[in-house]
Amino acid sequence: MGIEKIERILVVGAGQMGHQIAMLCALGGYTTTLQDVDQAALQKAETSLHKRMDEWRIKEKLTVVEIDAAFARLTFTSSLEAAAKDADLVIEAIIEKLDVKRELFRDLDRLTPGHAILASNSSTIVNSLLAAVTSRPEQVCNMHFFFPPLVMDCVEIVMSDKTSEATAATVMAVCEQINREGMLLRQEISGFVANRILGAINREAINLYEKGIADFKTIDHIVKKSLGHPLGPFQLIDLSGADVVNFVMEQQYAETGREEDKPAACIREKVDAGELGRKTGKGFYSYDSEQLIKQ
Repeated sequence: MGIEKIERILVVGAGQMGHQIAMLCALGGYTTTLQDVDQAALQKAETSLHKRMDEWRIKEKLTVVEIDAAFARLTFTSSLEAAAKDADLVIEAIIEKLDVKRELFRDLDRLTPGHAILASNSSTIVNSLLAAVTSRPEQVCNMHFFFPPLVMDCVEIVMSDKTSEATAATVMAVCEQINREGMLLRQEISGFVANRILGAINREAINLYEKGIADFKTIDHIVKKSLGHPLGPFQLIDLSGADVVNFVMEQQYAETGREEDKPAACIREKVDAGELGRKTGKGFYSYDSEQLIKQ
């Protein structure tokens, strides 16, 4: 299946990743549907995207004509069946839980046309675990965007040993059309490249914090000043959400059984307290606006 066949893209999950991925696809010229079972999440996504596009218009990143055309190509729905029936490419961006994703991929395999490619935005759950519940493993891959997708350029495209070259080439071409650099990985590993490196940094930062070597603000400040990172490890946890980080750690521990991959105590405490980061107004830091605290 060639890129000329990709006309309609379905993004499943209207959370902090999914709604921005959908906007990217619409801006890239694709007829795009954003689906979520939660109508409130869809409304929040639409409001957020209009606000972001207004900001881009003011900054002259896009014209009114370009923005209006993109929104004309983007629809919002709670019906998976309606959204999937004519999709050429599906990008899954739901919760980082294997059983939930597998259930979705079973449904997508049943509801989408036979030619449709099924991609997962997950960097933790490799696509072979999802492809196994479908009848089209050669048309399944990971398509991992980075947060926030409307800003970050890189997309990791990951093949399993069943993913076809045609599928990989098609998804890479989609990345090009939506103005993102696709990086092709031909071998699966949980976390892929970027998040494995980031995970190593985060694990050591958490280790230093839990041992009392330095407080989280000091660790963040040192990382930013000495390594040139725009955000420190704990600011990144707040940005991603402690619940997401906890899910990732749980999945990695389930796969490896290594003690060092267990969810960290300080992360579990944040999840239990409902202090998930920016999205709840409090994490390691407190937030009184949608902007990151500048240290």
